[in-house]
Amino acid sequence: MKKITLTDKRKSNYYYNEAIKTLRTNIQLSGQSIKTILVTSCYPNEGKSDVILSLAQELGSIGKKVLLLDADIRKTAYVGRLGVEEEVKGLSEFLSGQANVNDIIYETNFPNMDIIFGGPTAPNPSGLLSENVFQVFLKKVREYYSYILIDTPPIGTVIDAAVIGRCCDGAIFLIEPGSVRYKDAQKAMSQLERSGCQILGAVMNKIDSKSDKYYSSYYKHYGEYYRKADEENK
Repeated sequence: MKKITLTDKRKSNYYYNEAIKTLRTNIQLSGQSIKTILVTSCYPNEGKSDVILSLAQELGSIGKKVLLLDADIRKTAYVGRLGVEEEVKGLSEFLSGQANVNDIIYETNFPNMDIIFGGPTAPNPSGLLSENVFQVFLKKVREYYSYILIDTPPIGTVIDAAVIGRCCDGAIFLIEPGSVRYKDAQKAMSQLERSGCQILGAVMNKIDSKSDKYYSSYYKHYGEYYRKADEENK
């Protein structure tokens, strides 16, 4: 396995870091069967990649072996975001038969954390992700990791997250209050649930810690959504 050095992008904000620790704890409490976790959002620029990267580092810091998988093979951003200067191979190259598994998994400078980059833009992303090779790949690598965190394109814009969700144990839905309407988020989460993927929870990102009233209002709306979903499943 090749080694690679990544730029540490963790925030110094106390409240943000405590929220990441809480998210880590909630994932651990979800049960040992929850290993392959999809992380998505409704729209771009909601801070999804920052959250999943911080979560991967947090899990690694407590001794969990983590694989961060960038499954956005439409528009990957990790190479530039993390200051990677050398040429790397990624998921799109593996799925298209241009690389093998050992070519795309990189050991990072963060404790217990490996990474797979998205790779060059694929001409038919949803088609590649739908093929059996991706499902077999996930089943194989889950034997070696405590958690596999999968960063997907926003489900409100393309179908990829729902396709990937069929292969995952659960999903985390990230929301930026003020930028995403409740109905849009509800529709996106319903689409993910129809893929058969269990939604583990919704994470509110970019919250002003002083705006308690606004935060509580948004939390109430999403609580009502989950209650309705629970009632329908009874």
